[in-house]
Amino acid sequence: MEVLDFEKYKATIHGALLSRIDLEKLASADTGKARQAVAVLIQEIVLLERVPLNASEKGLVESDLLDEVFGLGPLEPLLRDPSISDILVNNAHTVYIETRGMLQKTTTRFRDDRHLMQVIDRIVSRVGRRIDESSPMVDARLQDGSRVNAIIPPLALDGPCMSIRRFGTGPVAADALVKLRSISSEMLQILAAAVKARISILISGGTGAGKTSFLNILSSFIPESERLVTIEDAAELQLQQENVVRLETRPPNVEGLGGVRQRQLLVNSLRMRPDRIIIGEVRGEEAFDMLQAMNTGHEGSMATIHANTSRDALMRLESMVAMANINIPERSVRQQIASAITVVVQLSRMSDGSRKCVNISEITGLEENIVSMSDIFNFVRRGIGPDGRVVGTFQPSGIRPRFLDRLRVAGIQLPAELFQRSVEIE
Repeated sequence: MEVLDFEKYKATIHGALLSRIDLEKLASADTGKARQAVAVLIQEIVLLERVPLNASEKGLVESDLLDEVFGLGPLEPLLRDPSISDILVNNAHTVYIETRGMLQKTTTRFRDDRHLMQVIDRIVSRVGRRIDESSPMVDARLQDGSRVNAIIPPLALDGPCMSIRRFGTGPVAADALVKLRSISSEMLQILAAAVKARISILISGGTGAGKTSFLNILSSFIPESERLVTIEDAAELQLQQENVVRLETRPPNVEGLGGVRQRQLLVNSLRMRPDRIIIGEVRGEEAFDMLQAMNTGHEGSMATIHANTSRDALMRLESMVAMANINIPERSVRQQIASAITVVVQLSRMSDGSRKCVNISEITGLEENIVSMSDIFNFVRRGIGPDGRVVGTFQPSGIRPRFLDRLRVAGIQLPAELFQRSVEIE
């Protein structure tokens, strides 16, 4: 049977199904029982309509229509695949996915733009948002925490467009990063000690470099006795501690009112008696308040930032402080940065799709109005192996970090050979 005929018959059955079910009652019913009842109804319609389908095609129609009624239609099979990290819908007939760090085109299709809009409306309505010509862009979140961005005409020229950024179903174990060769065990041991000793860390990297996942892993080393407050633009963090308060920004409504920015949440969090503040991503004026918090009793706080190098991360941070419209000298801003942040971790996504910690740097102070940094570890890339994978070495600089004294005060002793051992990645 041709694909077009199959889609035509499926549309016929779908239309008959919608005329025989009450969607409002269905939404309030038990999902398991409702799915069984709808599945029986689909089978009855197939018999009544005398649709010429074989057994496998009937099963496929039933599965697709159940996804249509209870889920997100053609996207459901992709959402059930845990190896897919991004789902990118360019238009109704073009869908890409990212799996294991690489993009690839799928055979997934929507019937037309209207079908895609129905799926988008279903997503945004679940979180109390709306999308139409007066408000053609929206950020939302799926039930599993995946982040969704949708944009529709007239801003999207080729029809509705949607991007789904997925997150793991559970926290990743720290040793999994070592097994994946994203970091050496020596580097992870140093960072774990820094977290336990309440040393503030900034995690830098480009889009898709794994900053949020890395922040999740580092946060697992925070003692259970501490109270944590997380601040995010879109809730992604999966902290394993029990004493955690999660805060999330809110976009303005159609009239441009009611929005709550990260800076407001950060200022409010200072009144919540946190031991550490975890910022999902610092991206604006809240940078100033973050530095103030790190300098006034909230040592060990952590944040991520978009930047291509550790030095770029500090320059971006300086620019963000300027966005707060506080007239303080450039030198004072750099002094705040140098005293607030001790370690900068740089992550990068390699050409083979793998993600690696390419640099761990220590901020050592301010010298002649410039924030001075020294590398502790670097990933030295040597090329591409015969299997197409990036090869290189996690290499120590040989410089012993100054924060070792703080580790000793916290009762943590690191062996000297930790800063001398190179690890080859073949």
